[in-house]
Amino acid sequence: MLFSEDDLLPLSALQHLLYCERQCALIHIEQVWSENRFTAEGRRAHDHVHSAGHETRGDVRVARDLSLRSLRLGLIGKADVVEFHGATPYPVEHKRGHSKTNRCDEVQVCAQALCLEEMLGKPVPEGALFYGEPRRRTLVTFDPALRAETEAAAARLHRLFESGRTPSAVYDKAKCERCSLLDSCKPKAAGDVARYLSEAVR
Repeated sequence: MLFSEDDLLPLSALQHLLYCERQCALIHIEQVWSENRFTAEGRRAHDHVHSAGHETRGDVRVARDLSLRSLRLGLIGKADVVEFHGATPYPVEHKRGHSKTNRCDEVQVCAQALCLEEMLGKPVPEGALFYGEPRRRTLVTFDPALRAETEAAAARLHRLFESGRTPSAVYDKAKCERCSLLDSCKPKAAGDVARYLSEAVR
């Protein structure tokens, strides 16, 4: 099955989905957005990368802000950086902070690789994540397990959009306190209501 152009979803939403499904729905279904220090720093970092333009370093051609799409996965978006080592594309996704405890960033850059493979007809075996705090790259190998996880995430994203429903809030201090949507989401209040109802039933 191939998706139509009208059914393509933002590739960046995969990272939001795997980080927090409620955050993903608030941003992409309800169109709720708020900025904090972390998102502002991330936006500035991406703007800096995208404004640098194309360049060639020896045998490596560097393309920035490259448009991507996959009709098979139903995704559309842009890559921060794609290096072309000869004929082999090598996507590099820039992140402001440091690596996360789950694989949401790896899935995002793997989705970029799958788009590139579909668009160019060339294998993309690996890429990288560049984290701003350690200021170094982390190699990401697009092995069968990560590819399967990425395809499953894309299918899950489409199901979320088709449902049109925003999941209930679940408070997770490590995630919630850094989220720019904390005031809109109110995860602590949702937890208080859930506990009240549970105690009332007992």
